[in-house]
Amino acid sequence: MLLTRPCHSIMATVLLAAALAVLLAAAPASAQKTAKPKLFGKHWVAVTGKPLAATAGALTFARGGNAVDAACAMLGATATMWDVLSWGGETQALIYNPHTGEVKGINALGVAPTGATAEYFREQGMVYPPEYGPLAAVTPGTPGGLMVMLAEYGTLSLAAVLEPAMQLAAGYPIEDSQAENIEKRRELLASWPDSKRVFLPHFDEDDLASRAAPAGGEIFRQPDLLATLQKLVDTEAQALAEGKDRKAAIYAAYDRFYRGDIAREIVRANRDGGGLFTMEDLDRWQVYIEDPVSVSYKGIDVYKLTTWVQGPVMLQALNILEDVDLKSMGYNSARYIHWVYQAMNLAFADRDFYYGDPYVPPVEPIKGLLSKKYAAERRALINEDANNTDIRPGDPYPYQQEKNPYEKLRREWTPVPPKVEADGAEGFQQAGLMTHDEGFIAGTTSIQAADAEGWVVSVTPSGGWIPAFVAGNTGVGLSQRMQSFVLDERLNPFNLVHPGQRPRATLTPSMALQDGKPVLAFSVQGGDTQDQNLLQFFLNMVEFEMDVQQAVEAHNFTSYQMQSSFGGHDSQPGRIEVTHDVSPYTRAKLQRMGYQVETVERTYSPITAIWFDRKQGVMQGGASDYGDDYGIAW
Repeated sequence: MLLTRPCHSIMATVLLAAALAVLLAAAPASAQKTAKPKLFGKHWVAVTGKPLAATAGALTFARGGNAVDAACAMLGATATMWDVLSWGGETQALIYNPHTGEVKGINALGVAPTGATAEYFREQGMVYPPEYGPLAAVTPGTPGGLMVMLAEYGTLSLAAVLEPAMQLAAGYPIEDSQAENIEKRRELLASWPDSKRVFLPHFDEDDLASRAAPAGGEIFRQPDLLATLQKLVDTEAQALAEGKDRKAAIYAAYDRFYRGDIAREIVRANRDGGGLFTMEDLDRWQVYIEDPVSVSYKGIDVYKLTTWVQGPVMLQALNILEDVDLKSMGYNSARYIHWVYQAMNLAFADRDFYYGDPYVPPVEPIKGLLSKKYAAERRALINEDANNTDIRPGDPYPYQQEKNPYEKLRREWTPVPPKVEADGAEGFQQAGLMTHDEGFIAGTTSIQAADAEGWVVSVTPSGGWIPAFVAGNTGVGLSQRMQSFVLDERLNPFNLVHPGQRPRATLTPSMALQDGKPVLAFSVQGGDTQDQNLLQFFLNMVEFEMDVQQAVEAHNFTSYQMQSSFGGHDSQPGRIEVTHDVSPYTRAKLQRMGYQVETVERTYSPITAIWFDRKQGVMQGGASDYGDDYGIAW
């Protein structure tokens, strides 16, 4: 039977539903349950992307190492386990030194090799540098980053820190997910002899239908990589025997990797495969210990690496949002999502045009980009009632008393890159394995470590993920970061490929201090989603009073409006992913505001974090329930 109601009753029902939606959105976020418990540690906390790697950190703490030692051990373990990175990839880190009260950055991102120019890639018929293979590689950064961090801030020997990684290289039971990933990429891996030898132990030329990759739980052995790590340890031991101190002995191992027999084999294999590496490229490359950039958000100082990664976009977004009453809007309400989305996209438009390697000209306008007055100018562009799909880079130069040298390019810039056809047979992708969406979430792991002495480390290493080109008998998988360059200055004059230049990467470790003391260390896996996730995580804790585990498990929304840093560098303005936690009422309202709303079971947000409870003198660790993220504390 159909029941009819007076019009005023229908209106009352609609108003009640709207009110309930608002109340649910504004409900205390601190009441939510979590799939994992938060970790409590009085002495130390180690969190990273894989359980075995977290164990490597715990073992290092147990033998007396500090948080830097533990972070290096976890870095070595994750690189050996191919946790969406390998030893030929890149490493980015923030380190808080309790003895100086300073936060320092570690820049261990490789550079484009000799001959890697925009003209060269265009002559190959490419629109962007390729996604995979020898030509996709920048110089290896992770070994240098690990050894510099350890030498300058650690306490243990290289041998002690690499011991877990060496045991893993000798053989460990490979995870189901990684085993299936290798099998899925078998065709490309089989085209590179050394990759085939490492990853496809069961490859049978007479039975191509049979499984070539190891099965989940099978012992995966990497004798070549083990031999390379042993060479580093042996070099350290020899230097110590000659009377050199701990730091000098570690740097002796560094020299062997970048200037000795290991370097020669990496260069030989890369060039034989069609790459451009030279010995001079590896010799001249260096790790920079640098000052990070920071902004204050409501009394909390948030630190990021500068424009060679995308980290400053989160700082720009925080500047835009600082004077907005986000809490009163309600957690994940339509208005809250809209404001955060718009702030992110304003910042990402600047990233897409202005970010690049600060060690080569032109000089990025970072002072203007992080100006509070510039943020106010950008905030004024936000339409409270509608999504803007035509957000473009602003002009930060007046806020550092300069004139924009690229004003003509800025005015001609478009949010969606112009389509250009590749003349080459394989085009820019070379392998064509990474879709736009895969690029947004692809790559990396994250590492957090802290100890009772006060050392705090946040690392986001990446590069050399499967399918990786393995460099000869070193067992080292090379990076694929070249694809993040552009070949056309109209897209970004600061990120145009040149030999010796770093590509602007997505990798973004994070740290927050209050009254000069650490309160948060946090980072996340993924690509262009990283600072989206970290911004929302930070706001979850600061604005909505979630604890660290609630904040890492919270379901973030994802914008696809910025230009991808991978593959075809595409942009999809207005597209947003939300989960079923966002009410139908809110989703409908977002659609009316001009968003293309997609509802998914879970957005990609595998965040790891440590929060410092100064009142109790306790460290609290959080590890996402998205994938294999795992932490151990004591």
